[in-house]
Amino acid sequence: MTGTTTRPRATRAAGLLDWRLLIGVAVVGVLLVASLFVGVYDIVGAEDGWQMFFITRVPRTIALVLAGAAMAMSGLVMQLLTQNRFVEPTTTGTTEWAGLGLLATMIVFPNPPLLVRMVGAVIFAFIGTMIFFAFLRRVTLRSSLIVPIVGIMLGAVVGSVSTFVALQTNSLQNLGVWFAGSFISVIEGQYEVLWVVVLIVIAIFVVADRLTVAGLGEDIATNVGLNYNRIVLLGTGLIAIATGVVTVVVGNLPFLGLIVPNIVSMIRGDDLRSNLPWVALLGVGIVTACDIISRVIIMPFEVPVSLILGIVGAAVFIALLLRQRRAGAL
Repeated sequence: MTGTTTRPRATRAAGLLDWRLLIGVAVVGVLLVASLFVGVYDIVGAEDGWQMFFITRVPRTIALVLAGAAMAMSGLVMQLLTQNRFVEPTTTGTTEWAGLGLLATMIVFPNPPLLVRMVGAVIFAFIGTMIFFAFLRRVTLRSSLIVPIVGIMLGAVVGSVSTFVALQTNSLQNLGVWFAGSFISVIEGQYEVLWVVVLIVIAIFVVADRLTVAGLGEDIATNVGLNYNRIVLLGTGLIAIATGVVTVVVGNLPFLGLIVPNIVSMIRGDDLRSNLPWVALLGVGIVTACDIISRVIIMPFEVPVSLILGIVGAAVFIALLLRQRRAGAL
């Protein structure tokens, strides 16, 4: 789609399940257990400790699993459809469009329920992603690095519009909270819509082979009998739903969808179907580790998880750029 097709890496492991994945599950399981018991509130000693455990800690840990897997797999799908390893929802403006949709919903429907806000964010995220794809299909770019730059510029424009609208409607504080990217507000009754992303994960597993063929380009996909435009539309819909739901509940999780698919691809090659469990698992592991760090780094206070993710993601992003440069792909 971009005119700078990224060279597929050789497949090194084709098995869907193996002992290394089980070790990964055990490591992530330890992180999730730690997430349940890390925090300022004394879960064990306080009189209402276990009540708070089920009101705050359990929903927060479930949200970490769902949001981490959803954003990592959304990044993988977007990289396939654009044939570019440097794109994901936060570098293509999709997250900013979801925020604008959330703001528009709040203006049109004062105090809307969570489900209505989610629908508004998903619709705007879908529109924004289609605009980005339409731009890429009409412009030939010589470098794969230009694609995320275009996306970041588009996201900056949309973010500026959101800021202006928020200023005019006294919603600037709400906008800042939405884009902070934090699991602090995830409690019982405020996160359940995230279960929708389970359907997204299942759908990506089901259409993994078709997404792989679509990732080879429109000409090849059409020649083998695949309806390329329909697959792009389906992939865009899956990305928009995952991004919209996560933005409404958690906020911005920068670089997660960028670094996870690239790390898995460097280690295991480009076998999409066998990589999917690893992408989901690594996404959960990274976001959980960053969330634990965000809780303990200035204890008893807490920083947004997006701050830790931004630092980690930026370092990995630069490392990927240098790696691609040494390989002569830039």
